[in-house]
Amino acid sequence: MHEMENVDSLRLMAVHAHPDDESSKGAAVTARYVAEGVQVMVVTCTGGERGDVLNPAAQQRVDELGIHEVRRQEMADAAQILGVQHEWLGFMDSGFTEGEPLPDDAFALVPLEVSVPPLVRLIREFRPQVVTTYDENGGYPHPDHIQTHVVTMAAVEQAANPDLYPDFGPAFQVLKVYYNQQFHKERVVALHQTLIEADIESPYEEWLKNWEDKPDDADRITTKVHAADFFHIRDSALKAHATQIEPDGRWFAVSLDLQKSAWPTEDFQRAISHVDAPEQEDDLFAGIR
Repeated sequence: MHEMENVDSLRLMAVHAHPDDESSKGAAVTARYVAEGVQVMVVTCTGGERGDVLNPAAQQRVDELGIHEVRRQEMADAAQILGVQHEWLGFMDSGFTEGEPLPDDAFALVPLEVSVPPLVRLIREFRPQVVTTYDENGGYPHPDHIQTHVVTMAAVEQAANPDLYPDFGPAFQVLKVYYNQQFHKERVVALHQTLIEADIESPYEEWLKNWEDKPDDADRITTKVHAADFFHIRDSALKAHATQIEPDGRWFAVSLDLQKSAWPTEDFQRAISHVDAPEQEDDLFAGIR
């Protein structure tokens, strides 16, 4: 039987593929838990070196400093805004090659015996009761996102095995693992409908057309964490990644008030639980507190 934890001993680790993923997936929940006194560590697997500059205003800085350095600085700013500890795993961005062969040094091609141990070490050092990452599809099929899923699941399993990596400290059992499921159909439809009813042009029209054949994925959602009061922190962290986000782009087309009324939660799928928790939860630490 698991002993209940006080809030000041709760720890959450969020494992992401690239700098900016931590701000676009589950960031408001991260900020909420930080405000509650939970210790949060974000782990970023790659430096995002092969990402395009999506905001023309950031191009000059990239030309001066290089994409790698700029994205490091952006990540540091975002971590400060979110109030989280941050660690790099240090692998190379695979890029989104759309069918072309991946570069030889791509994270997605690194053998698991190389990519998993650094995360095992961080899990044993930080000792998070809860870990969040992506599902087996990566949330979207970027090779780094899929690899982040594979590496995270392997590291959680290996961190709990006392026969592995004795140099990394005592074995540690993560109690719950969640997949980020913030971009599911039900939420996007709700945001779209809210805009249409308010007579505002919806940036989701085309998205939903592409999703017409996509099955309703609401059954994957086990956990809806109320985080509307922290949406503004999420947006500030996202804007810190200036190479990736246009401040007047689609991400920010829906006002915060409309978002809060349409969908006030960030949503997750519980993938592993070693504690008794309700089938539908409103807290990643349900059964642990």
